Amino acid sequence: MFEKILIANRGEIALRVLRACKEMGIRTVAVHSEADRNAMHVRLADESVCIGPAAAAKSYLNIPAIVTAAEITHADAIHPGYGFLSENAKFAEIVEKHKITFIGPRPEHIRMMGDKITAKETIKDAGVPVVPGSDGAVESLEQARADAKRIGYPVLIKATAGGGGRGMKVARNADEIDVAFQTARTEAKAAFGNDSVYMEKYLGKPRHIEIQVVADSHGNVIHLGERDCSLQRRHQKVFEEAPSPVIDAETRAKIGKTVTTAIKKLGYLGVGTIEFLYEGGEFYFIEMNTRLQVEHPVTEMITHVDLVQEQIRIAAGEKLSLTQKDVIFDGHAIEVRINAENPETFTPSPGLIKDFHAPGGLGVRLDSAAYAGYRVPPYYDSLIGMLIVHAPTRAQALARLKRALGEIIVGGIETTLPLHARLVDNLDIQAGDYDIHWLEGFLKPKAT
Repeated sequence: MFEKILIANRGEIALRVLRACKEMGIRTVAVHSEADRNAMHVRLADESVCIGPAAAAKSYLNIPAIVTAAEITHADAIHPGYGFLSENAKFAEIVEKHKITFIGPRPEHIRMMGDKITAKETIKDAGVPVVPGSDGAVESLEQARADAKRIGYPVLIKATAGGGGRGMKVARNADEIDVAFQTARTEAKAAFGNDSVYMEKYLGKPRHIEIQVVADSHGNVIHLGERDCSLQRRHQKVFEEAPSPVIDAETRAKIGKTVTTAIKKLGYLGVGTIEFLYEGGEFYFIEMNTRLQVEHPVTEMITHVDLVQEQIRIAAGEKLSLTQKDVIFDGHAIEVRINAENPETFTPSPGLIKDFHAPGGLGVRLDSAAYAGYRVPPYYDSLIGMLIVHAPTRAQALARLKRALGEIIVGGIETTLPLHARLVDNLDIQAGDYDIHWLEGFLKPKAT
């Protein structure tokens, strides 16, 4: 087992990894920018190293600085968390070349799944259902028109190197295809330096369902059920739950077997998430995330599996701590993301947190690095924490969530907590009757 792990991240995920390491008796190294000198993960780590100024490009994305920090502190492994360099194949390769273990998948799998066209072709060959679409990249307007006609409108044009909804446009009919294609390419080029796009059938009212998988280096692969992440704003997840209100045990077992068979065929290592659109009883692959997800706590709550500790054990060459038969699905869990943003306009709200009180009680978990006196910097993602609840039933989980939302205090800045208070009282949410477009419609009257 590792003696010392460097955590190449910040905020709540850095603290989450640090806690897992402490429980395993592993020493930790926190890296931080100048803006994060007083961050909680820096305060609690055994050692800390400043790796650059506030700008992420000069600190948390600075590969030479991070590797140097690992070498001077004699860390024998690096955990990338999520975001930043967590899905950077080059970073994983450089770490391994310096004889430091990268706690994550092999570089070839990160690279494979990082390109959406390659990922789709690979996963399709492994037996996983995909959304009908173009055969690879769409290179010209003429090809876009032909592919759209063959697939059938409406169609979705997506950047091959995309994420977060950028480089993604819908064409509902032949009159819209030209503008949608050209706009998607322009946005993709600006956001990712790559104007390559592909096309898929646009589904009307799908759910966003993702399957958590875990694989070791001994050929063992398991799934830990699904998460429903359908409540999204501009393709960014806001509210997640496990299990999904629309997936039964038989369906879960079927898609789980399909996914684990594919993952084993690929020789994948570590944790990963296969994301699907689900409509009419059918699953359609959209992408694979080769890292820990922000919403991983809901899976941990219903399976009682510590995903970060599993990551660490797998990277150290150990076998999975359980088999598929050992996996149980206990009750229901819900997570809401707390962002430092105006709850109606979603304008970022960095600044000093003057008051902070965490909710408590049975089945309540708060993953956050915030505290009273902490200044939320303006340089990074606005996520400051996740509130997670667990209960025997979905109805009880919603009641517990409402209670916890009434207890939590984050004073001095604006947050999205008022939005979650509205959501938990909504009849559609209580009935589990929503899709990936629902939240945009819910927020539309409040848009400015």
